Amino acid sequence: RRMFPVVRVSVSGLHPRAMYSLVLDFSQVGSQRWKFLNGRWASASRAEPPPRQGLFVHPDSPNFGAHWTKAPVSFSKVKLTNKPTSSQGFVVLNSLHMYEPRVHLVRVDQRRMCSFPLRETRFIAVTAYQNEQVTCPTTSPSPNHTQHTHSVGCATTDA
Repeated sequence: RRMFPVVRVSVSGLHPRAMYSLVLDFSQVGSQRWKFLNGRWASASRAEPPPRQGLFVHPDSPNFGAHWTKAPVSFSKVKLTNKPTSSQGFVVLNSLHMYEPRVHLVRVDQRRMCSFPLRETRFIAVTAYQNEQVTCPTTSPSPNHTQHTHSVGCATTDA
């Protein structure tokens, strides 16, 4: 499934002619599994070991710094699953576990990486909605939905 809401970041401070890749991953947070009980999330049991690390390389990668800084970058193509045997292109998460998205900015020619944890976007991965009052958007997000755009950037020391 595609992730909703979508992670979007604004990038700054890159050398315009250097090549960079943007990568998204998800860090499992905490040592518990969660359940939705009586209208709220509650700790249910010990967490399962995190699945093999799945990375999503942005499809525009690698690209010039000028490309990444001209407009917010959307990770709308990332697909999540709870099935460890899924084919390529999916990031595997444990259902009912909390995750924190992280964006990694990699300067290709120097293999230098800056990582940006997005703490305010932590979420619990679900395979089915746990709240009967919530319905899944089919074609577009709710007009009441607010989208967060995060800013990431690396200081450059060369001209």
